[in-house]
This record gives sequence, structure tokens and C-alpha cells, in this order.
Amino acid sequence: MGEVEYLLLLGACLLVTLPLELVLGVGVYRQARRLLASLSCVAAFFVTWDLVGARLGHWDYNRAHLSGVRLLGLPLEEYLFFVVVPLCAILGYEAVRARLGASARRGHRRG
Repeated sequence: MGEVEYLLLLGACLLVTLPLELVLGVGVYRQARRLLASLSCVAAFFVTWDLVGARLGHWDYNRAHLSGVRLLGLPLEEYLFFVVVPLCAILGYEAVRARLGASARRGHRRG
């Protein structure tokens, strides 16, 4: 597995949260502009943080688990991390919101 381990983990995160979009129909992917705006803000901040931290020697990355592709000194996987993880969080949040909203609407009708 080695050099693709990080990529496989990110892929698994996307795969696990995909049913939230497909089954629950939360509509996150249908709002592409809003999603892109949210993800780019998070990614810009944390990529900058990572670039500074890595250049100052505060941390490094285990090359044994990376593809070897680097951009501006950071592994490709690190850039993807700051897109995939927030995307999964948004999907999770919207799924909970959709389910709570549906149950609140059901409860309101009974009252």
C-alpha cells in the first residue's frame, strides 16, 4: 500500500460520505458555487498554515505514505486533505440538519 496510503484514506472518506448525498439527498454537490466558496476559504487558510509550519521545520511528512508529488513543498495529499475533510464535514452536517429538520417537521404535524 505504502505510497498511496494517504490517497486511499482520503478516497475512503469520500466513499463513506457519498451515501449522504445520494441516499439522503442533502444537495451539497448541487450547490457547487457555495461549496467551492466554503472549501476554498478553509483550504487557503490551512494550506498557508501548513506551508509556513513546514518551512519553519515544525513538522514534516512521512514520505513512505505519500505519492511523491509535491507542490510548493507540500505533498499533493496535504492539499487534498484540506478539500476532502471539510467536504465530508459539510456533508455530515447537512445530513444531520436534513434528518433533524425532517423529524422536527413530522413532530410538528402531530402536535
